[in-house]
Amino acid sequence: MSIIMEKEEAHRLIDRLPTNATWDDLMREIYVREVIEHGLSDSKAGRTKEVNDIRAKYGLPE
Repeated sequence: MSIIMEKEEAHRLIDRLPTNATWDDLMREIYVREVIEHGLSDSKAGRTKEVNDIRAKYGLPE
């Protein structure tokens, strides 16, 4: 599911990068933003799991 990007927000993201930023830096920022947006969307839609369930799945202590 794609989330619609606001053009002004893309400009702000670029403006926050340092002047010596690389294309890789920009792509990383875009990726992180996208992952956060998807996580927030999942959370709002109730598509979450309990921490204890995830810990149990990977054999981690509670």
